[in-house]
Amino acid sequence: MSKVLILANSSGGLYDFRNELLLRLLKAGHEVLTSLPDDLRTKDIAEEGCRVIHTEINRRGMNPVQDLRLIRSYRKLLKEEKPDLVITYTIKPNIYGGYLCRRLHIPYITTITGLGSTFEREGFTKKLIVRMYRAGLKGCECIFFQNAENRDIFRTLGIRGKADQLVGGSGVDLKRHTQEPYPGHQDDVTRFVYIGRLMREKGTDEYLAAAQAMHEKYGDLVSMATIGYCDEDYQTRLDELTARGMLKVIPYQKDIHPYLREADAVVMPSWHEGMSNVLMEASATGRPVLASDISGCRELVEDGTTGFLFTAGDAQSLIQAMTRFMETTPEKRAQMGLAARKKMEREFDRQCIIDAYMDKIGEILS
Repeated sequence: MSKVLILANSSGGLYDFRNELLLRLLKAGHEVLTSLPDDLRTKDIAEEGCRVIHTEINRRGMNPVQDLRLIRSYRKLLKEEKPDLVITYTIKPNIYGGYLCRRLHIPYITTITGLGSTFEREGFTKKLIVRMYRAGLKGCECIFFQNAENRDIFRTLGIRGKADQLVGGSGVDLKRHTQEPYPGHQDDVTRFVYIGRLMREKGTDEYLAAAQAMHEKYGDLVSMATIGYCDEDYQTRLDELTARGMLKVIPYQKDIHPYLREADAVVMPSWHEGMSNVLMEASATGRPVLASDISGCRELVEDGTTGFLFTAGDAQSLIQAMTRFMETTPEKRAQMGLAARKKMEREFDRQCIIDAYMDKIGEILS
């Protein structure tokens, strides 16, 4: 029996999007350990048979003192547990965990779930991150990329492991996110929803601007909602739009399926995505999606067939896409939802993604 250690920065992300991998590892007879900084879903993970080890991580920014503490924690963990394989997710586990695995001669695989804005701006921070990634991934058995653009950026910058592989994000659980009949709202209100953190790089400013503009144009025939945590100082703006009846603000929900069921369309105005889980789940439910024309979103949307694309960071482009949807007949909207579901079945079934990971893990551990 092999011991597999997973380093990640969120128990919620690990459970919601990679739980099937944990279960497949356990079913294959491996001992599975998870190193996580929070307890949101650790009870669920532990109940399935994984051992959970608490490890503090500052997810936002770089703090030398906190990051050094994380490196020491990872080194102690690796030396004590002596895993046969380490799997890392997100930037700090990828870089720090990867570097330590290389130094300690422990095989490891990494997933790049998105690069954010750092790689778009030249300067000291980008140069530093690139050097850190090179050091962290140099000995990686396989780097899994969720979109081709991220893979090409890494190759251009000389960030390489021993091998790399392109997968369709985390995939979508087609059994959990079942296809639902398209909503036939008796009140003729078109319901748009954004699901995710409220923060600048997720396109929150553009979405809030669109909420006001769409209500000014369509009045009570349009409903705009947000679901998720508020990471940045948008509360005043949210309160203002809510008071004017232009926006519904719903807190984070563990289960978003009921909200997808009632939505006419799901909006994703993000500036950066690895591969949008929300868009995959919405599409699997049979809902048209309106998304930024960026890598990590455009792979999931066939413009005019499963939804509409618009320019990231451009409120007017988003408004135009939403107006285009408002002018689409209910029959056409339902057809778009069906096409979205079929696309997920063809290209983004999570079980196929897990198969790719298990094949690579089996190759490494054999």
